[in-house]
Amino acid sequence: MNDFRVLKLLDRVQWIFKGLGADYAVMRRILQVKLTMDGRRTPTIFTGTQDAKADKEGSPLRVQWFYLLLGLILIALVAPREHHILMMSLLFSIVMFMITTTLISDFSSVMLDLRDKNILFSKPVDRRTLNMAKSLHILIYLLTITLTFTGPSLVFSLFRHGPGFFFIYAAEILLMDGFILVFTAMVYLLILRFFDGEKLKDIINYVQIILSLGVTVGSQVVTRLFNISELGLNFTPAWWHYLVPPIWFGAPFELLVSGTQERNVIILAALSLVVPVVLFAAYIRLMPLFERSLQKLAEQGAAGKDSGRLPRLLSEAVCRDRVEAMFFRFTWSMMKNEREFKLRVYPTIGFSLIFPFIFMFNQVWSGDLAGIRSSKSFLFIYYCALLMMTVVQMVRYSSSYKGAWIYQVIPLQGTGMVHRGMLKAIVIKLLLPLFALEAAVFILLLGRWIIADLAAVLLALLLYAVICLFTFPRALPFSEKYEAAQRKDYTASAFLQLFILAGLAGIHYVFTLIPAGIYIYLVILAAANVWIWHQAFQPGGLRKGRLETPRFRG
Repeated sequence: MNDFRVLKLLDRVQWIFKGLGADYAVMRRILQVKLTMDGRRTPTIFTGTQDAKADKEGSPLRVQWFYLLLGLILIALVAPREHHILMMSLLFSIVMFMITTTLISDFSSVMLDLRDKNILFSKPVDRRTLNMAKSLHILIYLLTITLTFTGPSLVFSLFRHGPGFFFIYAAEILLMDGFILVFTAMVYLLILRFFDGEKLKDIINYVQIILSLGVTVGSQVVTRLFNISELGLNFTPAWWHYLVPPIWFGAPFELLVSGTQERNVIILAALSLVVPVVLFAAYIRLMPLFERSLQKLAEQGAAGKDSGRLPRLLSEAVCRDRVEAMFFRFTWSMMKNEREFKLRVYPTIGFSLIFPFIFMFNQVWSGDLAGIRSSKSFLFIYYCALLMMTVVQMVRYSSSYKGAWIYQVIPLQGTGMVHRGMLKAIVIKLLLPLFALEAAVFILLLGRWIIADLAAVLLALLLYAVICLFTFPRALPFSEKYEAAQRKDYTASAFLQLFILAGLAGIHYVFTLIPAGIYIYLVILAAANVWIWHQAFQPGGLRKGRLETPRFRG
């Protein structure tokens, strides 16, 4: 195993961990194994684009080039010599968004993993040492990603503003990472105290959506905390500004670099130090409680059996073929019970829910509801279809992929009905509830006059669902292991789907310029849906080609 450089750095401060009661030699060996094993995990940000044969140790280093390129945009926020609280708050809102979503998507499973306990507690390893190793493992990952992302702007700040600014920036990065890690762990601990077993696992999925939404909305709120006037950029504090972490981490620059001595700035700057330190101290004390609570994840729970009545009734209502109805119910059940699928897809539901409204945020924030009602901003609801891109791609994978041998023994006459039942289950279970919720909000904001337009959007999204299915390589549902995504690059398909979605929104806009055009568009979309939902799933379908099927050895 590699002797990673970060371990050599930890050797210099090993007295800290010994003072906290950890066995440093054992902790170092556990960390070394964890960092080595990281090389076998594909970061979520690269799912579908990694070469499975690439042998690169140290997973965090594999994404450095990507974050390094993204980090170049932060230089623009560091460059100005004034308005530091504004610029650095915007910078930290972007960084916190990236790091939090990365932690949620890639490392929640590590934070909640029980397997190392089952292995190591049979050895002379105490709980404090193991818990410290797990926390350091995640913190090392976060720091690697954060320093790569902020590296260009950090180096630029040294030459632009001097050593003082540079060291404040570096310190705030460390405090921010500690805050993100501990806050996420504390949220999970709070849930662990009140729920158990399978119910808890579902709630954790929902918490990941909420955290993602919170960070996304928070990054938008930060930019609205500053008033742009003829005199420049002014920060007008309010009590709830103290609840927005990016402002905390931007305040020390205004205090120490700009020399602003206002009481609000001092308090905000103090929060950037006090809150992470207090949370970290609380986390150290509550770590044994957190680990004990994790045992609930091993419980199966007694939530009662699912009768499957709803999917059975829906399959009878929307499916005309027996095989189609069977795979409707199968897909519905797998999407409900496949935890890895939910972990990868549900955060996308959160982003699809909030994106249509982000573009309206400026007008809503300023109270210009009259301007919104007279606009065609309802077209932003097309963004909710971003969900379909992820779901259709991920529905082919399963942690129980070995059960796909059943496809080879059941008498299937083609796979058209399989895919149609699968796609109907996806649309009814995931897309339609999301669309209904967003449509209700749009009607509330814009008025009932957009109902016909929303009906057209719904028909367009049903059309788009079929297009998404046939622009990806076809595969039987839940028949491949998730690691297989490493060998496939869906970038071209994703860009094609985005282009088609934008085209549908553009065509819709053109029809709104024609008197009674929306009703003409409704008729066209209805006819197109009838044709494509029938034709696409016939033998040969819309596109001929080899179906990707799993192979099994006897």
